[in-house]
Amino acid sequence: MVAESRIIAADTAGIAAAAEILRAGGLVAVPTETVYGLAARADQPLAVAGIYAAKGRPSFNPLIVHVADVAQAQTLAVFSPLALRLAAQFWPGALTLVLPRRADAAVAALVTAGLDTVALRCPAHGVMQALIAAVGPLAAPSANASGRISPTRAAHVAGSLAGVLILDDGPCAAGVESTIVAVADDGWRLLRAGAVAVEALVAVAGPPLTPLDCGESPSPPGSSPGQATGGEGIEAPGMMASHYAPRQLVRLEAVTAKASEFHIGFGPVAGDANLSETGDLTEAAARLFDLLHLAQASGRAAIAVAPVPAHGLGLAINDRLRRAAAPRA
Repeated sequence: MVAESRIIAADTAGIAAAAEILRAGGLVAVPTETVYGLAARADQPLAVAGIYAAKGRPSFNPLIVHVADVAQAQTLAVFSPLALRLAAQFWPGALTLVLPRRADAAVAALVTAGLDTVALRCPAHGVMQALIAAVGPLAAPSANASGRISPTRAAHVAGSLAGVLILDDGPCAAGVESTIVAVADDGWRLLRAGAVAVEALVAVAGPPLTPLDCGESPSPPGSSPGQATGGEGIEAPGMMASHYAPRQLVRLEAVTAKASEFHIGFGPVAGDANLSETGDLTEAAARLFDLLHLAQASGRAAIAVAPVPAHGLGLAINDRLRRAAAPRA
């Protein structure tokens, strides 16, 4: 019999209990400002393997390592001047940097999925920071079954994963995953749109090396939007063509919906539930996964989603929606 997940408060006692589990090589679901993460010690191969097993995650899909600060990050990766500038501006926060991995980096090989780079983020959430301070760098993808809707509440985690201790600190503020960029000496590339708007990155780091086309997030090399993909071209989490998916099929750009569809609205398109009646993209990002979970539980045969503008946080919202609507492998 599979044990049920257990939810406890993310208070001092809860954090201490979680730290003890992590030190012993176990897994804990942890709140962050983006989504809830399934954390394990980044330097323990068996613990990291436990993340992949619990999520049913492909081993070619690398993990983000969460660190306390830039100094700790520099023990794991080589920072160019541009990477340091981005970290100074956006850390702690919802930006993940993909950087050259140091040869002596204390991370399990499975974390990087065999790549010579490592994805690093310094989270702006007190609970995750407290655990990093107590245990050390933590590998932590979203705390859900691989490819399914990301969790922004403790209850979402409990509905997706079994046998995990979940620290409950309420709903996540951003509600969408971190922005991921690959940084080189000569510039940066966007690997995943997220909670840090591309416009904010451009203001600090200049235009990306690979210009974005019509607000679309880049697909993995050798694939096109909507195609399922294997491990080829995967440089960072969230680059699978089909991802963030509810159980039902998803139809996008839907101003109206069929009776069999749960309609997620935006702005003047009311729907059964609305991402933001005022058209606020920050509110829409924070509510996106909440409403996808609501739609999945609605009993309707399918899900329709209203158009969302493709600028600012709309880039991240549309990226998640395109992957949720992509053909399933």
